[in-house]
Amino acid sequence: MLETVSPAARTSLPLPELYSRVERHIPAIEWPVLADDIAAILKLKREKNAVILAHNYQTPDIFHTVGDIVGDSLALAREAARTDASVIVLAGVHFMAETAKLLNPEKTVLIPDLRAGCSLAESITAADVRLLREAHPGVPIVTYVNTSAAVKAESDICCTSGNAKKIVEGLGVPKVIMIPDEYLARNIAAQTHVEIIAWKGHCEVHERFTPEDIREMRANYPGVTVLAHPECPPEVVAECDYTGSTAGMADYVGQKRPHRVVLLTECSMSDNVALQYPDLEFVRPCNLCPHMKRITLKNIRHALETMSHEVTVDPEIADRARLSVERMLAIG
Repeated sequence: MLETVSPAARTSLPLPELYSRVERHIPAIEWPVLADDIAAILKLKREKNAVILAHNYQTPDIFHTVGDIVGDSLALAREAARTDASVIVLAGVHFMAETAKLLNPEKTVLIPDLRAGCSLAESITAADVRLLREAHPGVPIVTYVNTSAAVKAESDICCTSGNAKKIVEGLGVPKVIMIPDEYLARNIAAQTHVEIIAWKGHCEVHERFTPEDIREMRANYPGVTVLAHPECPPEVVAECDYTGSTAGMADYVGQKRPHRVVLLTECSMSDNVALQYPDLEFVRPCNLCPHMKRITLKNIRHALETMSHEVTVDPEIADRARLSVERMLAIG
């Protein structure tokens, strides 16, 4: 962890107020280079009536300085439906940008790097969903938002890791199909009497955590509180102190204020939460999401300068996919 700079030294830096938000993470010597892109982005946002939606897995230089709306997938989906901006830049991955477009069909939605994908979204296709429906006639299909618009279009309702149990139980049926994250489905099944049929998709970040990781952390960091994302394997969730969405984990830290804590999720999540709670000790055995890290200040700036890369969804797919997302938002 970096030492903070003196007030006098900070005021000599460009954009000192913004630097104060990230000074415990970014060395003062690196800040002027970042500040150049940040200043350009702030100017471009004003000129183009643009808003930046930044996921919790974005690096602190993005999350704490240029992100207008920050949070987990559910928060971004909700706020995307409410924004009055003309342009939405999604600092996240492609399925999030598609969701923003579904909820804002008349707005321009940009993603700074088209390669920012998701292992879960790539684990299932619309054809797969149609085959599941044929194999289980009459069983509702609950689809995690970490999927393509084409998959959402074949589904009955969407969910996030934060509202999955509420969505599953809110349907009032004895059995559902829940796709594509097998571990999320199994973790939710352990909390409800609803029978859940799962798909074999996994998140390449969360599937790598193991129970041995937790035992080693508890041995090396006595008293550590372990928080895990529900995309982790069930045997990992069974050994942690709390499991929840990224928003849920952040809320837990803020409310419980554990002296020493570890977040079993993507690396930048811990970085962003740690900046909010400098008095807490964060253990950092995180896993990196290569897709999230494709988004940078430089390509956000380039996206606004060139209005690229615009995200579009086929209207026939969009109408059906939007319905699945809106059903989720109506339930909460």
